[in-house]
Amino acid sequence: MDFESKANAPTPTDNIEFAQPTTTRKPLELLRDTEALLRRPTVATLSPILPPKLSSKFQATSSLADDSFKELAEIDLDTISDFELRPARILVGLSLVGFGALMILVLLLYLNTMHPELRTGEQIRQYWYQYVWFVSLGVTGMFMLGREAMRPMPKRRK
Repeated sequence: MDFESKANAPTPTDNIEFAQPTTTRKPLELLRDTEALLRRPTVATLSPILPPKLSSKFQATSSLADDSFKELAEIDLDTISDFELRPARILVGLSLVGFGALMILVLLLYLNTMHPELRTGEQIRQYWYQYVWFVSLGVTGMFMLGREAMRPMPKRRK
């Protein structure tokens, strides 16, 4: 009788080594190349179909996208500090709060214009999903702004 466990026996799959990529590419370079691989055939296919004026604008926009993505790919993401991203996070938070408030206002305007027969409780009962969605956007923005307000500022050298 063999009482030793065979579950601990090494299997041939334990020592697999995967090939490493020869060159490591930055995420923004991958984005640029992927976008170009999708955009260029689309532009080549649609340009002959479009009217000449629109086709030339379409091709000009495509070349502008090439230039923009080329500049974007040159950015080194590792050199961007947390402090440099602060204004972008504040703007995103403000945008979410503003968009949520604006959409609640548009929803109320829609309900008061198109459904004046509904009372407030009935409006909320019928359109609760939209209310929750827009309030959640605003709350998300407020959380982002609160987080940025509590984030410590780097000490300045005198």
